[in-house]
Amino acid sequence: MIDAVTLARLIGAAETAGDAGVAIIDCRFDLAAPAAGAQAYLSGHIPGARYADLNRDLSAPIAPGTGRHPLPAPAGFAAWVGARGVGNATQVVAYDAGSGAFAARLWWILRWLGHCAVAVLDGGYAAWLSAGGAVRAHEEIAAAGRIFTPRPDPATAVTGAQVEEMLHDPRRLLIDARAPERYAGIIEPLDSVAGHVPGARNYPFGLNLDAHGRFLPSAELRRRWLAVLGRTAPADAVAMCGSGVTACHNLLALEAAGLTGAKLYAGSWSEWIADPGRPVATGDLP
Repeated sequence: MIDAVTLARLIGAAETAGDAGVAIIDCRFDLAAPAAGAQAYLSGHIPGARYADLNRDLSAPIAPGTGRHPLPAPAGFAAWVGARGVGNATQVVAYDAGSGAFAARLWWILRWLGHCAVAVLDGGYAAWLSAGGAVRAHEEIAAAGRIFTPRPDPATAVTGAQVEEMLHDPRRLLIDARAPERYAGIIEPLDSVAGHVPGARNYPFGLNLDAHGRFLPSAELRRRWLAVLGRTAPADAVAMCGSGVTACHNLLALEAAGLTGAKLYAGSWSEWIADPGRPVATGDLP
């Protein structure tokens, strides 16, 4: 995590030194209005930020059998992020409107590809404005390109087939970040089938945040997540959601709590239901 005041100092230090060692990526997005994030960016953003579109830049095209937001191809994503000034040693700061739900997606992708110098702005653009941060409108001039060499870590993600195997392993835990109503199958605004993977536990990503949309203190996150994990080791936990986006928020919270090693089911619910032979459960709310 990084707070708005620290980010402002980081930007100021980089400008003073004439060093482009910081890359800021605006990840604002609205699933119900896909163009809204880019429009918000053009209206006003943190100076120097470049825009990342969830559908176009942080995901691969949808294909038969995939979820709604497949992971981008490593080589193509590396070229995209390199063109926005991200090299292997660049400090990246991702932000969205406030919750971190979309910024965490970029955080996870970069970590998956071996880039650890990445932080999420706690409280997002709302926190930046509250701190009196400067704002710039219109699209930024392209930063000097850098070379980013991806090193994908296959151990950080699991496939649908691996999740099916998990259903028979009591040591493993699948954690669903969606709202309780979607998890229970009461409503389903985005996918064609309602419900959840049998045995998955519901932990909505919003539980990681306080009333102001900022992450809870690490000690409180740790207390809550230890209660969720029970006897499950963090490395035996797998995060999922509707399409592999908000699940990254739970993974970020686990990292902030010092509970490392949990994995992402990137395809998540929208991929799970693409195979009609896979089981579906409903109900099971606490």
